[in-house]
Amino acid sequence: MARARLAVDIGGTFTDLALDTGARVFTLKVLTTTRAPEEGVLDGVARILQEAGLSPSDIGLLVHGTTLATNALIERKGARTALVVTEGMRDSVEMAYENRFEQYDVNVDRPVPLVPRALRLPVRERLASDGSVLLPLDENSVHALADELREAGVESIAIGLIHAYANPTHEQRVAEILREHLPEASISLSSEVCPEIREYERQSTTCANAYVQPLMARYLTRLGERLQEDGLTCPFFLMTSGGGLASLDTAIRFPIRLVESGPAGGAILAARIATQMGLDSVLSYDMGGTTAKICLIDAMTPLKSRTFEVDRVYRFKRGSGLPVRIPVIEMVEIGAGGGSIARMDTLGRIQVGPDSAGSEPGPACYGRGGTEPTVTDADVGLGRIDPALFGQGAVRFDADAALSALAAKIGEAAGLDATHAAYGICEIVDENMANAARVHAIEWGKDIAARTMIAFGGAAPLHAARLAEKLGIDTVIVPPDAGVGSAIGFLMAPIAYEVVRSRYMRLDAFDAGDANATLDAMRAEAEEVVRLGAPDAALVETREAYMRYIGQGHEISVTLPEGPLDADAAQTMRAAFDKAYSALYGRTIPHLGIEILSWTLTLQTRLDAPEPVAPGAQGGTATKPRTTRRIFDPGLGKMVEAGVHLRSDLAPDAVIAGPALIAEAQTTSVVSAAFTARIATSGAIVMQRRTSQEDRA
Repeated sequence: MARARLAVDIGGTFTDLALDTGARVFTLKVLTTTRAPEEGVLDGVARILQEAGLSPSDIGLLVHGTTLATNALIERKGARTALVVTEGMRDSVEMAYENRFEQYDVNVDRPVPLVPRALRLPVRERLASDGSVLLPLDENSVHALADELREAGVESIAIGLIHAYANPTHEQRVAEILREHLPEASISLSSEVCPEIREYERQSTTCANAYVQPLMARYLTRLGERLQEDGLTCPFFLMTSGGGLASLDTAIRFPIRLVESGPAGGAILAARIATQMGLDSVLSYDMGGTTAKICLIDAMTPLKSRTFEVDRVYRFKRGSGLPVRIPVIEMVEIGAGGGSIARMDTLGRIQVGPDSAGSEPGPACYGRGGTEPTVTDADVGLGRIDPALFGQGAVRFDADAALSALAAKIGEAAGLDATHAAYGICEIVDENMANAARVHAIEWGKDIAARTMIAFGGAAPLHAARLAEKLGIDTVIVPPDAGVGSAIGFLMAPIAYEVVRSRYMRLDAFDAGDANATLDAMRAEAEEVVRLGAPDAALVETREAYMRYIGQGHEISVTLPEGPLDADAAQTMRAAFDKAYSALYGRTIPHLGIEILSWTLTLQTRLDAPEPVAPGAQGGTATKPRTTRRIFDPGLGKMVEAGVHLRSDLAPDAVIAGPALIAEAQTTSVVSAAFTARIATSGAIVMQRRTSQEDRA
């Protein structure tokens, strides 16, 4: 039993657990304990071990993902942080890009820096872009900061000197001096957190890392110690935003890499299912208690990026948030989950989110004192949730409280009964999600209607069919244990680490020796981290160069050839750049020089390909429901009689015609009248849009 693996995903409302014993997967949802998140984790671990009949010593691996870093940034509840900069550069994080992301708003709101100007402190030094010293570091100017930092009550310090990506020595010396004076303070160096060109993004990322580091270090250390006390002495890894697993020590040093850890697990799950079922074009839909996330997956690989924005002032406006330059799975997120609160605005319109009832007090139907109507309450009002199965008994379900909240806060103001108030809330949520998905697909030049949707998370299966109708998607897949999908995805992730370096080079003056030395150093750094969790495993290396035509403002990613680079590598890289550039822009620019700005190297453990699974053949055996239930079908605009099925009763090739509900412990899948569901051999629910002939039948 030492091979048993445990995953824990802390969300804003629920903490999800998945335990894989090798023979069976056990899952569990418990309410998140917001004030002390480790308490919910420990309670859930004890309960799931008891259910599986295992002891803590039977666990061979623990993988953890959390929203704590993200929430601290959004809610501005991180450490009191200072930023040490090169003299003359203290306003870089406030000037940002010097553009207007909202062109016609004369009162445009800009993101507020995490570090106020009074705590952005200069030191005398200057490096050139190649790392050479123009002005040596004045150590007296560093010593002079100590008393000021101490008097200001600074807990964490970000150091972001200009061009430190090319030469970290000045930053390292500043850190040494400040540690002598302030040994209790956390210190983050931009040359370690984000060693790349572009000062604003580098400083913003370093500030964000410093801002959440004390909080995350305390939490992770406390959790690690409590787990050890409870007998879980197995390796402990954290899910990163880029889809890999990092050691506890690495996560404590670079907590900013955890900001999208939960959603990354969901994207990994969707990509794995896409590989199993041979699906080249997928839309991953993850809706939990606080947020909903959309991710595009092509060729069975999620879209990835190196830039992510947190705390956007304008929800869908790129540039209105704080940039964080980290490896991240690209996705769009809206503040609409099961716990998102609905209200009437001053124009008499229904608005939903982004604020959430969370787990304390939670939606009105949780019976924990909540009085505000939420999306979960709206699902209750539409008859979609069976109170007897909801949350495996973790929540005392109160349907009457949900209906009362809907009627009092939405129905009376809008002149609607509770059912139609619920309908309005769900339509707003589903249309917001559909609009976000359309915009995201357009920004990436992707088609959305031709995709297969993979829906998971506690709330997504309740809304997936309606969202698919709005997007014109014909096939929806709800995987087994969908309610804890991100936690399941954690167990599928490789142990991985990505290293990035800015090292400028022109292809017409390509230096293979310098390039190989840079890549070798990056490999050594990545391997040091990965070997902590995989000392003897076979590793897969992926290398990319970020290249552009000379004079352009932004670069594109180009995959490098395997093995050491030689004198002919420049021609190979030019051909690869031309191909990638043409794929993006439909043309190349002849006779124009090409330059490399940055290099990335990812090292990860090798993953075995999953066994192929058929998505579900046409035909099958019609299945009778256990009972029936009145639900509101948005497509038909009225209450209908729906069959209620237990997912555990359904064998492969079972067919369920909509309208129907397929209930399980952590969620319920709504099969609308527009769809017919079949059970695949993997146990996945495959909903297929009905043809006109089926409708007439």
